[in-house]
Amino acid sequence: MRTYRTWLDAVSDNIANVNTVKRTSEKAFQTRYVQAEAIEDGQTGKGVRVAGIVYGDGEGRMVHEPGNPLADENGYVRYPEVDLGEQMTHLLLAQRGYQANTAVVSRAQEAYQSALTIGK
Repeated sequence: MRTYRTWLDAVSDNIANVNTVKRTSEKAFQTRYVQAEAIEDGQTGKGVRVAGIVYGDGEGRMVHEPGNPLADENGYVRYPEVDLGEQMTHLLLAQRGYQANTAVVSRAQEAYQSALTIGK
């Protein structure tokens, strides 16, 4: 569940910063990508964990906005290279994965509760 939660956090950061403007002398917001790796136990595997966060290109895209207060002498500002469609797809995948994991935890909890009431 932690991996999906981290993925949700990264995607929400990416979506929140899709319109973040920077000066051309600064790096653009860097898209965050979560790297996951399998946790092996020699037989079946024990799930996944976050191996790290990878940052996208800080180059961004240059947009001509001469009226922007952050524009350089040529009227350009820097926007991040965040693909909103891709981020929404990642958001749905992470959300569904998180929901599936919470459903498993809920079912296990119900089974344990039932097992405790058997002896009564």
